[in-house]
Amino acid sequence: MYNISDIYSLFEKSNGVCTDTRLIKGGELFFGLKGDNFDGSKYAKQAIEKGCKYAIVDNQEYANNEKIFFVEDSLKCLQELSNYHRKELGTKIISITGTNGKTTTKELLASVLQEKFSIVYTIGNLNNHIGVPLSLLNIKKDTEIAVIEMGANHPGEIDFLCKIAQPDYGLITNIGKAHLEGFGSFEGVIQTKTEMYRYLKDKNAKAFVNQENEILNSNIPENLEIIKYNDFDCKLRILQASPFVVVEISDKLGKLYIKTKLIGAYNFENIAAAISVGKYFGVDNLKIKSALEKYQPNNNRSQLKKTERNILYLDAYNANPSSMKEALNNFSNLNSPNKTIILGDMRELGSYSQAEHLKIINQLQNFDINRIILVGEEFGKHKTEKIEFFKSCEELLESKILNDISNNHILIKGSRGIKLERLEEQL
Repeated sequence: MYNISDIYSLFEKSNGVCTDTRLIKGGELFFGLKGDNFDGSKYAKQAIEKGCKYAIVDNQEYANNEKIFFVEDSLKCLQELSNYHRKELGTKIISITGTNGKTTTKELLASVLQEKFSIVYTIGNLNNHIGVPLSLLNIKKDTEIAVIEMGANHPGEIDFLCKIAQPDYGLITNIGKAHLEGFGSFEGVIQTKTEMYRYLKDKNAKAFVNQENEILNSNIPENLEIIKYNDFDCKLRILQASPFVVVEISDKLGKLYIKTKLIGAYNFENIAAAISVGKYFGVDNLKIKSALEKYQPNNNRSQLKKTERNILYLDAYNANPSSMKEALNNFSNLNSPNKTIILGDMRELGSYSQAEHLKIINQLQNFDINRIILVGEEFGKHKTEKIEFFKSCEELLESKILNDISNNHILIKGSRGIKLERLEEQL
């Protein structure tokens, strides 16, 4: 059996790590992880043949090569390796969690910080018990700051990820109703997200805090050192979101206007976080402005897309009651005569699902909207005359009714599993 320092020596001789043989570039250390329906150890030999230097497996049967090393638990080994690597480095680590906006905030922070520093940040949403270790193992010896996103859908997960990453700074974007099935209640969400604050306090680390957020401010542990968004002798305010968010920075140097490519007033707090972190680390105002104006949202998050017939507000990567409410309020305030709303079910709400979907439907009743289309079985339990319902995205596409919608501003939002991004082609 090998100890973690032995594995680390293999890592140092490799070109990073890999857990998927389809993504091998050459020279990596391969980890054979177990899934619900597969055993990654089976692919160790193939990984070596495709160019990996070494492989780690936890199934003795497949440790049949001098380059394949057997450990008791491959996942645990990956996590311990990333923690060991983190301790070997002088890199400052900023961890980010929150119900909504953590991926966008992470990317905005990265855009701002890389104006001055050598940085590494979480790719995509690799923010769980596998993704966080993989992100940490991407850090190089010359990396000055790493921005690590952390997600959770059950209690204890944020604390677990913090113990692996050992952040020097932390930031919670906000706390809302999401993954209620796993957390049990909204109070469970609050307790889990604020595990980051409690970890930072115990480590004598620091937290960036939005002073305007009541839930965050009321859950700050005593003796946790905090950095407030307004601690930098400047005022931040949103000037407009029609459709793109424009922000004003006002300080002793004067006023600066930042015209972002993000839609939705709810993105203001994400932008404010990036500005505050940037100012804390000494990034010049003009460089902050440049970084935020260059940032282009992707992956169906807060994206504005123009088709031949319509303008789409595509936010179909994820949805929960908090983000859905904010998106609807923002869209309802949009100055346009022709508007359509297409929403998909919100997943992982457990026993709260029926009540939360009904709240959204009741909110929709107050909107002056051309057309409202709801997709999913949860929304379908609350049918009303004003709203069109479809069981699935496939059923909606097959109906061809989207072909009749033209010259509209269209909000598209739903949980990832509903796959509403597929509607783009018909609109």
